[in-house]
Amino acid sequence: MDTNTLIILLLVGLFAGFASGMVGIGGGIVIVPALVYFLSLSQHQAQGVSIGMLLMPVGFLAAYNYYKQGNLNFNYSLIIGITFIAGAYFGSKISLSLDPSLMRRIFGVVILLIALKMIFNK
Repeated sequence: MDTNTLIILLLVGLFAGFASGMVGIGGGIVIVPALVYFLSLSQHQAQGVSIGMLLMPVGFLAAYNYYKQGNLNFNYSLIIGITFIAGAYFGSKISLSLDPSLMRRIFGVVILLIALKMIFNK
């Protein structure tokens, strides 16, 4: 794994944790698209990494299925998982300080932007 990939993985984990803590999103909404667009992983590989990140807490059997098909990178999952924790902590601190109606709008904009990118990009 090169330095550039490591930096991308650290930033993805931190941002996904932040987004999760702030607006309750993370794996499918942040991590999967980021891995597809920034590291050129296939959709299945990105989903495998995202599931692998949550391996112990929620996704052991799903991660095992991705692993059997060759779509789980344990190193990527571990790095994103560790930084996800820090991001979630800080994202939740900020979120809890904001008005609920503002948070609802932020959540809607984030999902809309991601949806538009996925719909209109190749």
